[in-house]
Amino acid sequence: MPCVVTVGGFYGDEGKGKVVAYLSIKDNFDIAARGGVGPNAGHTFIQNGKEYKVRMLPSAVLNANTRLLVGAGVLVEPSILLKEIQTFNTTDRTFVDFQCGIIDNVHQDKDKSNDHLKKVIGTTGSGTGPANADRALRNIKLAKDIPEIALYLEDVSNSINHAIDTNEKVLIEGTQGTFLSLFHGTYPFVTSKDVTASAICSDVGIGPKKVDDVLIVFKSYVTRVGEGPLNCEITPEQAREKNWLEFGSVTGRQRRSAPFDYDLAKKAIQVNSATQIALTKLDVLYPQAKGIKDFSKLPQEAKDFVSNIESETGLPVTIVGTGAEIMDTIDRR
Repeated sequence: MPCVVTVGGFYGDEGKGKVVAYLSIKDNFDIAARGGVGPNAGHTFIQNGKEYKVRMLPSAVLNANTRLLVGAGVLVEPSILLKEIQTFNTTDRTFVDFQCGIIDNVHQDKDKSNDHLKKVIGTTGSGTGPANADRALRNIKLAKDIPEIALYLEDVSNSINHAIDTNEKVLIEGTQGTFLSLFHGTYPFVTSKDVTASAICSDVGIGPKKVDDVLIVFKSYVTRVGEGPLNCEITPEQAREKNWLEFGSVTGRQRRSAPFDYDLAKKAIQVNSATQIALTKLDVLYPQAKGIKDFSKLPQEAKDFVSNIESETGLPVTIVGTGAEIMDTIDRR
């Protein structure tokens, strides 16, 4: 399909980075564009035993044929952006929209010193909330005002629309998760903007009719970082026993855990107009599934779990993650 949007179905941490990295390699996308909030979201993926993390670039960085774009709706922290460009050697294929808002030290200081944000909401301290507040007040600097990133500036919306119109393959990567949306999430324990599929399209500058598929990513259990409700939450000790104990890729904070939430999944599918499901970390629930790349070879209980998700949600589970490695994936498309 020419244009696929990926979004998180729960509270972030669903494994979108691995899914995007897999799709970019498997389907050789021409363009990968990042929407979402900004560097408060870290996406992680592993190839040949080496772990990679990105906070600004799309998770398609490992495919040297893919152009990497950052949409106008994304907040940019220049030092993080430049470090990732250097780390992944993407100077000739990274482009940032002229109108991206810029996070500076003032925003980070506000994020870390504000008791409501830090102690009540449990933000990452990356400055994204105060920066988005300044954007709403029309006080923020834009990417076009920052000389050190001038080499990478582009009209991202124009580039993506042109690519779609000429039948190039475009992969759009969302950040956070549906229930961290400022509008549709567990307010006030949410991020500083909407992060559903509609908003991700707006971030990169395409209209809804340009999208062919919305791939919603669910983990085989639910986790969230920070404060806010979590239905059927288990204790850290129980999470450790289940091997569900995880830590955030940006802050290192311990994630809270709960079993897969079918009602939450159905609501997320509705809000995002999702057409397919990617399910990650099936091997954590069913260790015998680890590394399997053929659905027919999964243990029966793992097959039943996937089938139940399909019957409950009415959508096909087309991508199944069975391990940490990018290619530890069952592709059922």
